Formats: sequence, C-alpha cells, structure tokens
Amino acid sequence: MQTTLTNIIRQYKDDRESVYHTWFINNEERLKAFRSIRRGVQLVVSEIKEEKFGNDFKGSSLEFVLNCITEQKQIFEGAAHPFYWKPKLRIPDIYENQENKKAFGQFLECCLNAKNEDTIIREIIRLDARKIKGLGPAVASILYFLHPTIIPPFNTAIINGFNFLFKDKKKLGSWSEYLKLREVIMDANTQCRQDLSTDLGAIAGLLFEIGAQKLVLGDDEYLSETDRKKLEKLTERRHAEVVQEKAEESLHTEMQYHLLKIGKSLGYDVFSAVNDKSRSFDGNSFTFLCKKEFPELDLDRDTLNTVRLIDVLWFESGTGNVIAAFEVEKSTSIYSGILRLSDLSYTIADGDEVLYLIIPDDREKDVKMQLLRPSVKSNNVPIKYITFSDLRCHCDALCRFGDNHLIMEKIARIP
Repeated sequence: MQTTLTNIIRQYKDDRESVYHTWFINNEERLKAFRSIRRGVQLVVSEIKEEKFGNDFKGSSLEFVLNCITEQKQIFEGAAHPFYWKPKLRIPDIYENQENKKAFGQFLECCLNAKNEDTIIREIIRLDARKIKGLGPAVASILYFLHPTIIPPFNTAIINGFNFLFKDKKKLGSWSEYLKLREVIMDANTQCRQDLSTDLGAIAGLLFEIGAQKLVLGDDEYLSETDRKKLEKLTERRHAEVVQEKAEESLHTEMQYHLLKIGKSLGYDVFSAVNDKSRSFDGNSFTFLCKKEFPELDLDRDTLNTVRLIDVLWFESGTGNVIAAFEVEKSTSIYSGILRLSDLSYTIADGDEVLYLIIPDDREKDVKMQLLRPSVKSNNVPIKYITFSDLRCHCDALCRFGDNHLIMEKIARIP
C-alpha cells in the first residue's frame, strides 16, 4: 500500500490543476482563513453564551463562519448544507433546543481552547453522546480550521475518496465512523508525511480529488466510454475554474497596485500582504512602492502574522500607526474579508484608522447585505467599501488631488 499511495500522491502533486496546487499550496486565501474563521467561531460561542444566537441558521454568526469556509475553493463546497435549519425534520437540533445549543457552544469553546489531540477527541465523544439530531461530523470542517494538524475536513467527496482508496465502506453521518476514518488518514499521512504535510488539508485534498472523480488512479486506458466522457467534462470544468481564478488573481493584483500607488502619493508608508511582495502590475513592482521593513507593532506573533496578510496597509510615515487597511475581495469571497477587517480593528485600532473592502462591481448588493447583518453591525466596526471600477477610474485623480487618506471618502460607500 505504501508504494501505491506514494505513486498516487505523486500523480496528485504533478497535476498542476489539482486542489493541491490551486488551494493547498498556492492560495493566499487559505492562509488568511485560519484566523478569520477562528475569530468567527469565537463570535458564535459569544452569541450562544450571551443568549443572542437565534433559532435559525440563516442570518446567524454560524452561517457567516460556514460561508467563510465554503469560500475556500471546491473542496469545501456544500460545507454549509448540513447546518441549514430543516423545519420539517427540526434538524440540526441546535437552534430551538436551548440545551443542545448550549452544548454546541461549549463544544466549540473547548475545541477553540484545546492544546492537544486528546482533548479534542474527548470533546467529540462527549458531543456525540448527546445524540443531537442532525449534528454530525460535518462539524469537522469547522474544526479543521481550528486544528489543521489534528482534524481532517469531512464531506461526501472526501469520504467517497477514502472508501475508494482504502477499500472501505465508511458512512457520512456518524461521528464514530469519522473517528475511525481519521485514524486511517492520520496513519497514512504519517507514513507519507515527507510527500504531503503535517497540515491534513493536503491529504484531504487528495481524497477529495479521488472522490470527486477528478483524479483517475492508474491508467485510464480501461475506462468505459461513459466514464471517459464524464472525466473529460470534470476536467474541463476544473480547468475553467482555474482559468477564472487566474483572471481574478490578476484583478486582485491590479487593485493592490492602485492602493499602494495612492497611499504612497499621499505620503504614507505602504505595505502589501507579505506573501504578495514579489508581485507587479503593468511593469510596476510592488517592491518599488512598499517600504522594506514592516513597522514594529506590539502584537503577539500569531496576530502580527495575520496583520501582515492584510492585502494593503497604510501607516503614518515612520510609525506603527495604521491609517487605512484594505482587503481586496474576489467574486468568490466576501465573508472572510469582513472578518479579517473586524479582527484587525480589535487588535490594533486606536480610533483614526479606516477599513475598506475593495469589491467586484457585481458583488455590491451582496456586500451591502452582509455589512448590514446584525452579527456584523453589533461589532461596531465601521467598514466601508469601494468598487473595482471606481478605484481603477479615479486612481490618478486621487493621487493628484489628495492631501490625506480622507480623499478615499470621495469614492467609498457605506451600506
């Protein structure tokens, strides 16, 4: 099995359009997601604790967290579905039943604070013992973003891939089945760790590709004509998604460039996200716009790493005082950007900074709706937004006529 699995992993990693490359390795949104989702889970726990969590998934802080997760490429597509409130079945029973709601909140809080594997497994077993209707191992998709080296994500495609690869018949809705599946995954990952990662997202991506039938094991020479056509359609669809992602990445880089250019012309020290420093737009390298050394900030290491992943930051020249922060969103993401800006406000706010989402024009209606959500408004974080077209169109004028960051108010909008 070791040799076979090694060959399968090689095939998975050699495919430049597999989720290993498009999600696990080369996707900055994945890196940003961990703290954003952790912050979102903290909000869920806080609302349950303060009895502010409603009796429906829609509009809740939990919906916001799950939407942040589903933005993480196709591997998490459908992650929110198990949490939708199904009134006829009255499941999952964490909305109307106050004791179950409280138990779910305590479970999330314990997992947030857990320092080791044993604690998390014990909490899973304790939650399972309550037999809350409809609340199964779909929760693992949340736990993965809290503990990526301990809990693998879980969905239909992943379990299908697992069953095919390991010749098993594990079922979807059982925590006990999930824990058995996890043991096998952990063992396989340990054996092949040099080819994969301590982060279980890598091996989960492999199982997803197999389960979604986007990765054919072995030679496809013996496929039936029907299976061959199905594979071709899946391959074409995945290629189209990769092409779209590259186009969106190009737009993302352009918007970052405009923001860096404006900020520098206004006299601020400007910085792109640390993992975007090598980018350029239209022959203009970010390194020629950004300061070389990031300001000294009195933050713990985890928070500092998150701050440095904000798409664009403007600092008062020669200081660590943030003047403006910008998150550039793609057509597939909105929720995580709102959480990141909210988190930034909590960690380094001193009252004079402004927070902006930079958004595709066709997402304006959705952004307005999300910013007006009670769970967002209650945070009292004043997030404004600017459309791609406005930023592109007015960039040169803002550079020419602006005196300070308030010039951005000319194109910013408030829901």
